[in-house]
Amino acid sequence: MADSGEIVEGCRLPVLRKNQEHEDEWPLAEILSVKDIPGRKLYYVHYIDFNKRLDEWVTPERLDMKKLQLPKKEAKTPTKNGLPGSRPSSPERDPMQRKTVDLSLPTATAPSRGKTIPTTKRKAESVSLVTVSLATPVPSLPSSTETTQAAVYPAVRDTNTFTQKCNTRDDHEQVTSLTTNGTSRPLIPSQPGRKRKANCGGTDEDSQDSSDGIPTAPRMTGSLVSDRSHDDIITRMKNIDCIELGRHRLKPWYFSPYPQELTALPILYLCEFCLKYLKSLKCLQRHLTKCNLRHPPGNEIYRKGTISFFEIDGRKNKTYSQNLCLLAKCFLDHKTLYYDTDPFLFYVMTEYDSKGFHIVGYFSKEKESTEDYNVACILTLPPYQRRGYGKLLIEFSYELSKVEGKTGTPEKPLSDLGLLSYRSYWSQTILEILMDLKPDNGERPQITINEISEITSVKKEDVISTLQYLNLINYYKGQYILTLSEDIVDGHERAMEKRHLRIDSKCLHFTPKDWSKRGKW
Repeated sequence: MADSGEIVEGCRLPVLRKNQEHEDEWPLAEILSVKDIPGRKLYYVHYIDFNKRLDEWVTPERLDMKKLQLPKKEAKTPTKNGLPGSRPSSPERDPMQRKTVDLSLPTATAPSRGKTIPTTKRKAESVSLVTVSLATPVPSLPSSTETTQAAVYPAVRDTNTFTQKCNTRDDHEQVTSLTTNGTSRPLIPSQPGRKRKANCGGTDEDSQDSSDGIPTAPRMTGSLVSDRSHDDIITRMKNIDCIELGRHRLKPWYFSPYPQELTALPILYLCEFCLKYLKSLKCLQRHLTKCNLRHPPGNEIYRKGTISFFEIDGRKNKTYSQNLCLLAKCFLDHKTLYYDTDPFLFYVMTEYDSKGFHIVGYFSKEKESTEDYNVACILTLPPYQRRGYGKLLIEFSYELSKVEGKTGTPEKPLSDLGLLSYRSYWSQTILEILMDLKPDNGERPQITINEISEITSVKKEDVISTLQYLNLINYYKGQYILTLSEDIVDGHERAMEKRHLRIDSKCLHFTPKDWSKRGKW
């Protein structure tokens, strides 16, 4: 039997934990760090194939020493700068494992793709989507894995496929190209055609290369998408134990770059109105006597009941925006943090009571997005999750896009929870439109993908991926039709009964700005 003294960083072994049913299980875990405290050792473990938010410190009693796997001795992996990597080697590390973790969760619940809906056994309502020539070949529907990839990266296309936003080609070609490209397209392809303005933030290298804080080259990735090549042991471990925000205490899920001296504190205190971080309760109480804010520092552009939204300019309210990013990073692993908040707008959702406007969640967006992104980061704080606020944030982002007269899409990749929320919102929004269609002169109602996109402001690629995810598209007598089965209709009606929180466009007071004019900044 192995001794606990043999356990070093990079080892793998089964670790005892409780599952959702509070039953004992022994998943394989990797040791990321070891620390000595008086009388015993503690081990920081990452459960293989589990989300990083479940990582934790464990005692030796929870380790199964009999199945200890020592790290393989490998040559140091050179990086692009010629320097060795900072991660310890571990047995049988799959380089694609981290890239595919977001795809694995929704696949289990995705419906079968290769089957058509048996209309003979169920009453079904058919909606004609678009008419195409009979000579056009019928595309095969993708498998569940391919469709999942299309849903996670719906905006990524070969440059020859969608050349113009107002192209007159019929929607059949778009559906065909979506399904045929799904198998051969890499998960994260390079996109050399993207152009960004140099002062809109950048990757770590972009922002660090310039001494005056202005990136020397335009970034080639999404505005806040994390570059996983910079991961190291420090950023893989949670560094804050607990955060007190108003009446809530939050357990962070991921690393956030708060000042080093604050990471050793048992509790980090935040002012719930200005989000300033303080090291003790006494400091917080002294700060509250001087802090005049009782709501986020911005313009209130929406209020209905107790729910309000505030628009905050990342340039005008830099300190608040930076503090918001630090807090959000505790619960967002797939985004990276930048202190240059100037290119972003932040929309903070609050709940009002007699003490003030309390933050519930937020989303950020670029002032100028060349790729039609209407959300960069989106987060509902843990105390408010599973209460409908996530869909409300998503719905509000699309309501802003409607006022701007644009279609929008969130930045990719989405987190596992983000993907589920967006899929659910897209599905409910599209089904709501399809079920409201009325027959025209006794014929099946007709609608095109472009019309759905214009009504909802959901980008065309997201509409197509959602229809395929729901397995609604069928080819019948030379045309594409959408077939709504009783199960789909019943499930949608049950979901809408539970969805009490909705955005009322009459309560929105928002005037979009033309951010291409630098005077607006």
